Amino acid sequence: MMDCAWRAATPEDLAFARHLTCKNMLRYYIRHELMWQDEAFGVAWAGRDNRLLTSGDQLLGYVSLSRDARALYIRELQVVEAFRGLGIGSWTIDQVLSVAYQERRPALRLTVFENNPARALYERKGFTVVGQDECFLRMQLDINP
Repeated sequence: MMDCAWRAATPEDLAFARHLTCKNMLRYYIRHELMWQDEAFGVAWAGRDNRLLTSGDQLLGYVSLSRDARALYIRELQVVEAFRGLGIGSWTIDQVLSVAYQERRPALRLTVFENNPARALYERKGFTVVGQDECFLRMQLDINP
């Protein structure tokens, strides 16, 4: 496991996040005949709690969160390909779960493409499938305070 930290994202981090997300997710968009929209990504980014994943000066990825009364939502969890498989995703979920506990959220939720291997990570962390759309699985981890 790498030495990980996270910090609040700044407007200057938008380009990194947009590029990483497009690079990581474009194959899923193509396979499911969805259109990637840079502008929509920027709008979503502006309304979320975004945190950059780092190790020293190295950018490892980011996580994007939103909230409502029912849950804390992981909207994006993106890791740079060279750093996958090193426990960064698992570490990040642990950090987000800690936030959910502190905020007394009843659940942690996310949506993942049905064919994304990250689903296995989410299941290992205790998420279960609670719904399905055309190409997405809705997953949830109930939080018992």
